[in-house]
Amino acid sequence: MATDNVVWHKHEVNKVTRSEKLNQRPRVFWLTGLSGSGKSTLANLLEKKLHEKQKHTYLLDGDNVRHGLCGDLGFSDKDRVENIRRISEVAKLFVDSGTIVLTAFISPFKADRDYCRSLLEDTEFVEVFVDTPLEVCEQRDPKGLYKKARSGEIKNFTGIDSTYEAPESPEVHLTYQEEPAEQTAERLYTLLHEKGLV
Repeated sequence: MATDNVVWHKHEVNKVTRSEKLNQRPRVFWLTGLSGSGKSTLANLLEKKLHEKQKHTYLLDGDNVRHGLCGDLGFSDKDRVENIRRISEVAKLFVDSGTIVLTAFISPFKADRDYCRSLLEDTEFVEVFVDTPLEVCEQRDPKGLYKKARSGEIKNFTGIDSTYEAPESPEVHLTYQEEPAEQTAERLYTLLHEKGLV
């Protein structure tokens, strides 16, 4: 492997010094759930809330990342695994910079989410399961993807003909309630705050 001859170089300015300067504990808030569950909307609203509280953040969104870093990947199981592997490594770099990272990815496979967790220190990976039922996601269908999946235009669509492995013990389990997104975001912030994570 190419890494056999590569040695990690330790820097004097590190995660600890960067975090102290930013006056925050870097973490990854990993929002996972079906397409249409509200992940991107909630991540956006949560980042806005953290920004208002003078926190230094960065949001990695599934669709946005596929325009660049993961633009060469499709939606086969193999490509989904590689997509999350890349995002995990990027999230690790952001955490090393002292940043609070928010991600919004379906990330359907438990092993891939666990991979990201394995890259970070204890309490730095916070799995947030946005648990919105399939029928609600399909009713919302903001991008028209469920309609295309049901008609056979899209293959390997999570929840229809591709598996979603729901988190078994996420740090935060955000159950669905019929309410405005802003109210859900407040509920999410409260849950994180109660656990001492924000």
